[in-house]
Amino acid sequence: MVVCRAMEDDPVSLPIDGMLDLHAFLPGEITTLVPDYLEACRERGILQVRIVHGKGTGTLRRTIHALLSRLPEVASFRTAPEDAGGWGATLVVLRPPSRG
Repeated sequence: MVVCRAMEDDPVSLPIDGMLDLHAFLPGEITTLVPDYLEACRERGILQVRIVHGKGTGTLRRTIHALLSRLPEVASFRTAPEDAGGWGATLVVLRPPSRG
């Protein structure tokens, strides 16, 4: 599990299941939360991840996409289809961890 602080002062444990919902987190937490979560997924062999950031003004989506574009472990990402959240979610494909 990834443990982080959410809007409250209590730590939040996140299950590593390939779906990260960012609604409960502050914008300042995203830059460390997302890479940590993606790395935990890779360690467990989960290479397809859905990040739910909400539709809102699109600011958080743009932030997430900019962050994903800089992470070497991200093979690709795209806006989710309508049945998976549409432009309120991003689908991420991760590179498998290197062995050796």
